[in-house]
Amino acid sequence: MTVNPKWVLLPLAMALGLGAIYLLPSVGSVAQSAIRMELPPDHDGWVFQIQQPSDKEIEALADDTEFSKANCYRRRPLEFLDNGNPNFDKVDLSIVLSGADINNSIHRPERCMPAQGHTILSGSDVPIQLSNGRTLTVRRLVSTQRVPVGEDKKQEVELGCVTYYFFVGHDRIAHGHYERTFLDMKDRLIRGMDQRWAYVSASMWIGKMPWNPTVDVPEKEADEKISQFLSRFAGEQIDWSEMP
Repeated sequence: MTVNPKWVLLPLAMALGLGAIYLLPSVGSVAQSAIRMELPPDHDGWVFQIQQPSDKEIEALADDTEFSKANCYRRRPLEFLDNGNPNFDKVDLSIVLSGADINNSIHRPERCMPAQGHTILSGSDVPIQLSNGRTLTVRRLVSTQRVPVGEDKKQEVELGCVTYYFFVGHDRIAHGHYERTFLDMKDRLIRGMDQRWAYVSASMWIGKMPWNPTVDVPEKEADEKISQFLSRFAGEQIDWSEMP
């Protein structure tokens, strides 16, 4: 009797496939992100005003997601508001640390920013020279944002906005959602590493500020100040000892 070769090869292929499972590294404890979640009260001339995550952020993400958020202010030399108070630069800083289910802890920023009133106009990759001598590549987004103003927050103004973001794993840094996803899958499969990722973003409004029409922040100036801010912050807030 002649035996069809495919009936021999199929069980062999299945046996080899199942046996390969034992060649994969075993997954141990979850490796923590290299970024420190506790924010400093001040940093390189910037004063950190700690903010709580919004109800929408808490409801949209998994219960074990962690947040560190701050409005960061630095005085603009020789500039004053109409009421005589000093004028300040402002950077919105946000760190979101994934929980056990990373798919429900952090999302691609281009997906969630529209819910915060943003209309994204462009995106590009930008290298930043850090204070520790390393180079960090970030994702840069330019958008317009509808911002509620007034005591009752019922009125809105439209502001330009520049946002830089990146992701920090245990010993990996990525500047795009798909790059982070690929690295995470690769580390799980090849290295047996299940790690927590943190999404870090820093943004600044550009153009004329409604609360002081004499202040007009050019896009180039915002780029320079966010880069300077992240140069020291990322250089010191991230544990680089495990990074390649």
